[in-house]
Amino acid sequence: MAQANPIFDNETKGWVDLVPARQSQPKLTSNLEAKWLVIGAGFTGLSCARRLAEINPKDQIILLDARELGQNASGRNSGYAVAHSHFSGPYQESQLEKYQRVDRINQVGLNSLRTLVKDNSINCDWIESGIYHTAADNNSEIECDHFINYLKKRDIRHTPLSKKDIHNRLGTSWYKKGVKVENGALTQPAKLVFGLADNLPSNVELYENTPVLRMTLGKAVKVMVPDAIITAEQVIMACNYETFEGAKPKQRAVGVTLSGSITRALNRDEINTLGSESSWGILSLHSGGATIRLTDDGRIAIRNTAEYNNNHLLTDKQLINRQQIHRQAFNNRFPQLSQVPFEFLYSGVEGVSANKTNIFERFSDNLYYAGCFNGSGITKGTAFGIGIAEYACGKKSAIVNDCLALEKAKWLPPKPFLDFGAWFTTKQRFKGVGRDR
Repeated sequence: MAQANPIFDNETKGWVDLVPARQSQPKLTSNLEAKWLVIGAGFTGLSCARRLAEINPKDQIILLDARELGQNASGRNSGYAVAHSHFSGPYQESQLEKYQRVDRINQVGLNSLRTLVKDNSINCDWIESGIYHTAADNNSEIECDHFINYLKKRDIRHTPLSKKDIHNRLGTSWYKKGVKVENGALTQPAKLVFGLADNLPSNVELYENTPVLRMTLGKAVKVMVPDAIITAEQVIMACNYETFEGAKPKQRAVGVTLSGSITRALNRDEINTLGSESSWGILSLHSGGATIRLTDDGRIAIRNTAEYNNNHLLTDKQLINRQQIHRQAFNNRFPQLSQVPFEFLYSGVEGVSANKTNIFERFSDNLYYAGCFNGSGITKGTAFGIGIAEYACGKKSAIVNDCLALEKAKWLPPKPFLDFGAWFTTKQRFKGVGRDR
């Protein structure tokens, strides 16, 4: 029973290209029945499947991905496993409970990943060196002051940085000021997601290149994929912003497409121009600012465009145009390295909501959904995977309570209003970005 495949972007560019090729798991080609089905094998789906398997060691857990592993947001992000989220604007005492809740969720994800990386000897360039937050323009300078005050109020370990401090540490004079949050990890995202998949419990069966086409709800859920039908007692959707026929709730998440470039490996003389730290990550204090990494293998990665592209990756022509923006931003920050070429160019899609929150819900007695992480899916997505698995199993836990207590994502209008609204909102993300782009 073969059905036409929907269009799913599937290309090897960016972080996946920096690691040795892996043998993907086969696609599903025969009908099967299972108690548990998890749709989406990114950080959330992998975490969810693992936790389900731990709670139900005698049950078969089916895990599907529409693409090859690492071709979703999990392998295309910039590798920041944050411990503390940045909330724009001044510290608000009335929001303390929210601040604490989000950080507890981040910590659950960070702790889980740290343990998995260590216990399974996953080689993913994991380094808990903290994360830099920087300001190059007047608007983000103000935000830097707000963030430092927030960190002080929350008693979070941090180091304020002057322009000179940043230059000495990172080798760039572009930024006016910044702060280093001392908690948090950096990783090579493709290596991490591959390692997590390679160390799943034995009762988890992973099928790649198996997109869901349609779903029929009932006492048992029937899920159609191109070459088979799965009959599952319980289904958990861990597919970020993507949905499909028969399971589409009112739209609350859209995909925003980002792009980035990665240099060749720098030589020793070039590395020596980059200050005292051998590996680091910068997040801009403006929401539309550049994200920059110096990787463990001596490359610089820069990501500084975001746009609504109807939930799809950019074409080769679009990417080449965007790389001009990457090049200018790179040269601004590292004029001493302006001769260093980019070796890789890629795009990726992140799930975002109108009010910058997440989705964690039970849609029916046997259908659950966790997703939409607004660009912070490594730790939060991992925690949501644990939480949604425990929720579906009827367990009461702190992570379930915290996820359920988050603000609900707002419903979005249908197309064509959705397209215009998403395009306009994404454009607004860069309002006032100035030198931070």
